Amino acid sequence: MNQNPGRPTAANAPGAPAPGLSTADLFAHCLTEDGLAWLDALLDDGRFDVRAPEHAALLCVAWLRRAGETAAAAGLVEELRPFAHEVRFAPCPAPEPAPAAGAVHRRTVGEVAVALAKRLPRPAVAAQQEALTVWRPFEDELLGHWLRAEASPDGADPVEGPALLARYGRLAAAHTRCTGHLDPSSHPAVLRRALETRLATGGLPPRLAGELRRAVASMVAARGRPGSPGHRALRDAQAAQAGGPAHQDLTAPVLRRLAPFDVSLGTSRAQALAGPVTPAEAGESGLPAGTPLPAAVRDTVLLAHSAPLVTLARSGAIPSAEAFAEVAAQLVASHPALGHRDEALGRVVAAVYAAGRSRRHALWWSAQHGERIAALPWMRAVAPWGDDSPAQARSVLRLVVETCVEAFPGAGIPNSLVQVVSPLAEAGGLGVPLLREPFAARYDGTVSPELLGAAADAAGLLRGTVYERHHRIDYAAVLELVAAGDREGFAALCAERAGRPGGSLATEPAVAEQARILTTFNLATLVRRAGIAPPGGWHGAAVGAFADATRRSATAARSARAWRHAVLYLSLCGPQEREAAFAAFEARTARLPRRAADRFAPGLAGLRLALGAG
Repeated sequence: MNQNPGRPTAANAPGAPAPGLSTADLFAHCLTEDGLAWLDALLDDGRFDVRAPEHAALLCVAWLRRAGETAAAAGLVEELRPFAHEVRFAPCPAPEPAPAAGAVHRRTVGEVAVALAKRLPRPAVAAQQEALTVWRPFEDELLGHWLRAEASPDGADPVEGPALLARYGRLAAAHTRCTGHLDPSSHPAVLRRALETRLATGGLPPRLAGELRRAVASMVAARGRPGSPGHRALRDAQAAQAGGPAHQDLTAPVLRRLAPFDVSLGTSRAQALAGPVTPAEAGESGLPAGTPLPAAVRDTVLLAHSAPLVTLARSGAIPSAEAFAEVAAQLVASHPALGHRDEALGRVVAAVYAAGRSRRHALWWSAQHGERIAALPWMRAVAPWGDDSPAQARSVLRLVVETCVEAFPGAGIPNSLVQVVSPLAEAGGLGVPLLREPFAARYDGTVSPELLGAAADAAGLLRGTVYERHHRIDYAAVLELVAAGDREGFAALCAERAGRPGGSLATEPAVAEQARILTTFNLATLVRRAGIAPPGGWHGAAVGAFADATRRSATAARSARAWRHAVLYLSLCGPQEREAAFAAFEARTARLPRRAADRFAPGLAGLRLALGAG
């Protein structure tokens, strides 16, 4: 499959280095006019592969040179030169542009290829194919024999019966995947047993004759007489189903399509890679051109689709808030690349941060890791043209959190996402660390100090609102505990609200849930200090969270969490939006089955009172 028809590859582009050069010779070639022209072309079209951070060093040299910073470029060259004989500082060829800054994916190309390679033939599918292509046609012949024998005054053809039995023996010996024909109670087995008995004795005992009549009648009633229009249409459809290419046959060309791509990244061409069999592939494999990929194969390939985080979330490609955290970790890890206004430089910097990242460690990024990447000589050299300010970190923090709230309003901000965005909160100067679970240590019950900061933000945002009234919170008392720094008193308040006096924040879910209610588990902090607001407004988030709470598939815990967020978002709406959102709650409840609607009626009644209408 030609991924870039009509375009030269990086390997044979003008000025490209000859294959097999040593690292020192490659370094020297890239500093010639031809080599620099090659690097400039890579910067323009982005078709480079940075498999290790050092592979981007000479791209940074070329960018500095064409930006007019010849002194900085020359200084970087001299800093790299002593290591050129042992380290590759040039990129590798690539069949497509490197992902743009901000592009993320659910799975890498390598992970998708491994998943597809594991699709071995399945015994159940092979047995079904054998049943459709071997045993159903034989059963039709057997049924036709008895129907003709019943209609003919001279009885059955004396030659046809022995031939059918002989062929059954050959089929049973050669085709062993499907064992349905061995069931003595099945209709085909009754027809075959009756044929054997008649040929052996010249007649049928009354009981077997009755079984034969019932079997023939049942088979005709189920599928029609062999050769009738309905029967022929059924068998044609089954033959087409059985004759289509197997999953493993259609997986092979997809693996060949994936082979040229960097296994550590996603790809923006996932849609094309998941397309039907091309004429060229048909000539190589014998598969019919235009054959679509099975849904399971196509969906696996699309997991490698690389696009901005917002695009993936809105397309439904990310199934849950927990999966969202894994995807968002890629953006957080490379967020400094978003501060580069020059697209080519941003792509290079993003490739450096992405190099070597493994999805098995999706939460690997830390401030220390980012500092190590930023300290690389070529990253230092281009740093003045980027923006790694606290404002930029807060901007990325808002983007991630707002996208999560918009896509998964009922989930809020899961603990896994808190871990991902905490470095951004720290770099953005939020002022307080984000709250994480567990809220207390299991071994000694020490209460997390972050609880009080989160509770103070919740009180500052929600005091006097629907949220405080609905949950019957006394935020004035909460603020007194915060002012006194009384963490144990706050834990005792949570236990009292949960009806578990003396209960532990570390071990009792009901007590921990009260801590989430009192603090909003970081949402209040992010609204007050980072200014998050979902693109669709708090009204849309409230309606979405209530929809999540009332879904039939929602567990009790998920439904309670979504309800809590629905009340919070409702409290952040303006007066008119709040009334409109509550009306949407009531309208959705009216459409629920009676039993489900009864579950939410008390909560809605209490919420109506909290809104001030009762």
